[in-house]
Amino acid sequence: MHSCWDRPHQIGTGYLALQHIGSSAGAPRERSRGSYDWRVNMDDYQRAALRTAAPRDKPNELFHLLLGLVGETGEIAEKAKKIIRDKGSDFSQWDTEDVKKELGDTLWYLAVIADHFGIALDDVAEHNIAKLADRQQRGVLGGSGDDR
Repeated sequence: MHSCWDRPHQIGTGYLALQHIGSSAGAPRERSRGSYDWRVNMDDYQRAALRTAAPRDKPNELFHLLLGLVGETGEIAEKAKKIIRDKGSDFSQWDTEDVKKELGDTLWYLAVIADHFGIALDDVAEHNIAKLADRQQRGVLGGSGDDR
């Protein structure tokens, strides 16, 4: 199977094409802690993630990636369990920088797994939002099953 980047695809420009959020002059918007907000294109993120991935033809690589995804989501669940157990379910005490790191690890695995199936991460995001908007319009966000 070919990489999703083997086919023509419209994406942002450059490595992790950082697009400024904020002023019309293109300057980044400063946050309260002195950092800046940047928007990263999903497809550019996927290409950057693939630069750090093992070769696609490495034996059992897809299985390794799937286990990694489960492991990272398990780490998030484990930390949530500790908030419930040790902090009286007060999720305002969750270290959001830690959550951001774990979600980033999860996103990396999603990006690389999608590429193994020749799917652009941007397509995954767009399809998911369209699916949820359709469910919302039909009043079936609640419930279960993919085909509701």
